[in-house]
Amino acid sequence: MILRRRRAPGRDAAAGRDTISCVLDIGYALSNRFPDPPQTDYRRADVRALRHDLFCGDVYLADTKSDRELSTAWGWVPVLDFAWALCDIVERLDRDPMGSRASRPQRAELDFTESTDRMLFERRFGWVDIEADWMPAEEAPLSFSHAELRRESRDFLHDLIADLGDLHEDLSENPAIWTLQARFPRVS
Repeated sequence: MILRRRRAPGRDAAAGRDTISCVLDIGYALSNRFPDPPQTDYRRADVRALRHDLFCGDVYLADTKSDRELSTAWGWVPVLDFAWALCDIVERLDRDPMGSRASRPQRAELDFTESTDRMLFERRFGWVDIEADWMPAEEAPLSFSHAELRRESRDFLHDLIADLGDLHEDLSENPAIWTLQARFPRVS
């Protein structure tokens, strides 16, 4: 099992203030219960296989400042597809020409194909609220700035591809991966 988690932000003890510049953490764990088929040719795997058949596990989005997390615990979520879909959703939420000044809510959802559960995204002004069908109704959604969500989702995608490439060297030679990385470059 691989777990990707960034180092937790610390406190600047000398100044007595938080040094948190980013409160969003996105991570994953690959499942031992649903391993990739041993005969997989990662160099030639098509988009469908990359998105739906390989790299199963669990994912989470965490607000490190409030110590809250939205995570799956099923073991079968295709983590590359999650990262890919998250980047797509962030771009869909940015289609209003008013950008961060738009008061009209912009919505998107990420559905998990093996269940009826969904992760729901709503952007208003520069903020995105994220909730899921499996959250208790009284629990407030996680909320992040759109710019932070874009940056962190793209970082997560690139870090995930690097991790998967370390596990399966041929993956870095797959043209679909090259296209994905070019479509969603890292942003600062």
